[in-house]
Amino acid sequence: MITWKEVIDFTKNGNPKPTFRVEKTDAEWETLLTPEQFRITRQKGTEASFSGALCHAHDPGIYACICCGTELFDSTIKFESGTGWPSFTQPIEENAIKYEADKSLFMTRVEVMCNTCDGHLGHVFSDGPAPSKLRYCVNSESIKLLKNRK
Repeated sequence: MITWKEVIDFTKNGNPKPTFRVEKTDAEWETLLTPEQFRITRQKGTEASFSGALCHAHDPGIYACICCGTELFDSTIKFESGTGWPSFTQPIEENAIKYEADKSLFMTRVEVMCNTCDGHLGHVFSDGPAPSKLRYCVNSESIKLLKNRK
């Protein structure tokens, strides 16, 4: 189980090595993604709270990166955070997520990205439920639900 201390260590000392890498130009990503998916994942945008199709989804399955298909989160660790974005307590694998310090908006947060393709997902916070106390706050546009997949 990843802890907040490990998240901070990843931002300072480097991330776990991904299983493989997917690298494309912006032009290539634009042909594969909708304009909103591109804005969020490739330009580090954010969707409006409570607007995402997956915010209140409770179907069983695996949440994967919309860009490259890497499996990121299991539906069993999704929870209602009340923030307006899909929230998870842990990634499916330690090396699925990349962590970077984000000092935009006059504060320091921890940005989370797909470790395979660097697609922006959202941010992780230390105010989630036990036992991890982590809250991965993810844009619906950056993930897709692979239903009944375990």
